[in-house]
Amino acid sequence: MKSPEQIETERVRARLTKKFHKACADYGLIADGDRILIGLSGGKDSLALVELLGRRSQIYKPRFEVTALHVRVKERAYQTDLSYLESFCAEAKVPLLVRDVEIGEKPEISNLQSPISNTRSVNPCFLCSWYRRKALFNVAQELGCNKIAFGHHRDDIMETLLMNLIYQGAFATMPPLLQLDKMPLQIIRPLCLIDEAELVHYAALSGYEKQTKLCPFEHVSSREKVKGLLAQIKELNPEAVDSMYGAMTNIKTEYLPKL
Repeated sequence: MKSPEQIETERVRARLTKKFHKACADYGLIADGDRILIGLSGGKDSLALVELLGRRSQIYKPRFEVTALHVRVKERAYQTDLSYLESFCAEAKVPLLVRDVEIGEKPEISNLQSPISNTRSVNPCFLCSWYRRKALFNVAQELGCNKIAFGHHRDDIMETLLMNLIYQGAFATMPPLLQLDKMPLQIIRPLCLIDEAELVHYAALSGYEKQTKLCPFEHVSSREKVKGLLAQIKELNPEAVDSMYGAMTNIKTEYLPKL
């Protein structure tokens, strides 16, 4: 007989899997013959992504290959137990690669994939993210991958929307599917319909190990402040994220009455 914890774990896993499959179907994230590289940081989101994509890759149709890449940045203090990532990926039947990078000189703004303010080029979080993504892009092309999968969940997407509204004056966020302009790669976000609270709950039920040493900038970034703002919005309306997500595909223009 299954324990209550096992029953709850299976129930939550089934709900996450259903949302994962819906995102893949609704946004056309996976196609036959795809070679997908997963950005595996070691946090709960990327671990769940490895588990879900690994399980999906075992299904006959569509047939696709998946590999996980863990990038370690020499100048950043956060650490992940590499042996745990290796055993986790082995259980998920997902090959794991590890790449070490060093932060050199600040990247040229003209080399970025999208317009960005010069002030962000000196931000430590931006630099770390830029070099990790550069490593992902390089390895993806080395392996002949056509897609890179990130573990961004629905709250991440809403936080990015708020950040763009507040700091950039733009109604924009991270799309579930993005074709890069300067290279033959697509970015996919299969967790886009899953809330962070669901992933936190599932990680606890499944016994996901946490990173051994967190990033020192984790709680001082602008995103962390916006995360708090989103939490306040949820207090005002528990269904606010549903409304905000729907608004991105339901933009209406109000016309003033003719005089």
